[in-house]
Amino acid sequence: MLVAALLLAAGATRGEPPPQAPLQSSQDAEQPPRDAEPARLAARGLLIAIASAGQRLVAVGDRGIIVLSDDRGASWRQADHVPSQALLTGVCFLDSAHGVAVGHDELILTTEDAGRNWQRAHYAPQAQRPLLDVWCGAGATVIAVGAYSAYFTSADRGASWREVKFMPVAMPAPRARHGTAVADAAAPSVAAASAEAPGGGFHLNRIVSGADRRLYIAGEAGHLYASDDWGASWRTLPSPYEGSLFGVLPLPDQGLLAFGLRGHLYRSADAGTSWQPIETGTVAMLTGAAPLGGRDIALVGLSGVVLVSHDDGRSFTLLQQADHAGLSALASVGGEKLAVVGEGGAKLISLRIETGARSTAP
Repeated sequence: MLVAALLLAAGATRGEPPPQAPLQSSQDAEQPPRDAEPARLAARGLLIAIASAGQRLVAVGDRGIIVLSDDRGASWRQADHVPSQALLTGVCFLDSAHGVAVGHDELILTTEDAGRNWQRAHYAPQAQRPLLDVWCGAGATVIAVGAYSAYFTSADRGASWREVKFMPVAMPAPRARHGTAVADAAAPSVAAASAEAPGGGFHLNRIVSGADRRLYIAGEAGHLYASDDWGASWRTLPSPYEGSLFGVLPLPDQGLLAFGLRGHLYRSADAGTSWQPIETGTVAMLTGAAPLGGRDIALVGLSGVVLVSHDDGRSFTLLQQADHAGLSALASVGGEKLAVVGEGGAKLISLRIETGARSTAP
């Protein structure tokens, strides 16, 4: 079920873009969605994204389910009120109380009490564009991204929203150089992106922040974008891969990881100008990444894949989970444990390298 949800949300299979609809608030929707139903096993259902609200963890997923943990993932309880049963795909927090979640039906929810209660800020099912991720920035800035280059901004903690045309500047692809994975084949993709709709109409799968006001977006068909001004303007990065990318992870000293379909993982030491392929030992879709402190990094993916690096992402050890349940996102909870979410719900897993773990170092 997780595979279907992720492919549907991120548009690995796509058709023609739906007709554009005017921005519509939840108050204007003809048929407001039903509230999420209380579920005794809410924390064991399909969960897609996880974020920290101070010391609290908040995870979101199928049928409008939102669950909270105040003991670093050891136990979970369902949110008191969520005014939707849509699949929720992204969540972030501006501080320990104020957060935003996004999902299908072009749904945007906000909370002011660390995830216990949520309100609809935007809802437009007639647009037929799922929102796929959301970034909470400094102050009151929030950006939501999604299918067909959907791009929404808020300057008031998500209370009101403005749709903006996503128009990245097409940068010329560099020629392949010794020791890099960037090829001239990336150039047609960049040209096509600028020749079609703004942003090429490509699905924007993940938005994350790095240092020095920089944001990154990972998208469909290998598209990568960077902003150096908190999203006021965007430029296209050369891409190492033509398949969909489901995430990027900024690293220290201009480092960057990009990952996606069939276990493809790439590392850049120059903020995305050139790339090196990293062996993962898996062909499972990679879906989430997080820093663990120091030089340690973890990635998760479908089929119970967990990858751990202790050298800033230059090599990884595969910690295959015995249940092979798909994982979609993770959060570090300290020590040798991760809080992960996916098709089996929310759980803690150990990062201790057991006998039989495989290193992906060359």
